[in-house]
Amino acid sequence: MIPEPIRKFIESFSRLPSIGPRLASRLAFSLTLLDKQELEKIKQAIWGIQSLERCPNCFFFRQKSKKLCDICANPSRNPKIVAIVENETDLLALEQINRLNSHYLILGEITKDGLIQAEQKFRLQGLKNRIKKDLGGQLEELIIALNPNTFADLTSEIISQEFKTLAKTITRLGRGMPTGGEIEFADKETLIQALERRH
Repeated sequence: MIPEPIRKFIESFSRLPSIGPRLASRLAFSLTLLDKQELEKIKQAIWGIQSLERCPNCFFFRQKSKKLCDICANPSRNPKIVAIVENETDLLALEQINRLNSHYLILGEITKDGLIQAEQKFRLQGLKNRIKKDLGGQLEELIIALNPNTFADLTSEIISQEFKTLAKTITRLGRGMPTGGEIEFADKETLIQALERRH
């Protein structure tokens, strides 16, 4: 009953976070109403994602042709202030409020036990190595900017212990962020308060 291209689109897109089969169906049928030029732009945008790789410093994305992402390569940013975030959308949320001139480390998804996974250990070790090799052995500030929930609290405590000799100051977002809230969905004012009240 459903044409094969639409069925395949729905199957593929419904696997993406927050989409599901119903929204994927609506997207598919909406796309059928676009002209060829608009469809080509969307196709090129999706295809362009293949040209991205993880930045070796912060694990955000960079063009394959570049050594570092735009944030890590920016000489006006302070490399001795690093904010650890869970995912890319948290980084974008903090960037939008324009209150940090820091570098970042994307840790990856926090598990329900709050324990640090192998890939996360690898990323944290890379930051430790950079601090020792390129940043004089100590950060000015390590900001642990993880979502305020029980699992992230445990992860934050582990990170604090691991970096206590590698940063002059270790801070966490202030509780302008409600417990159980998520950084990427917080409004601008809440994020500003959370940053300004970090402790």
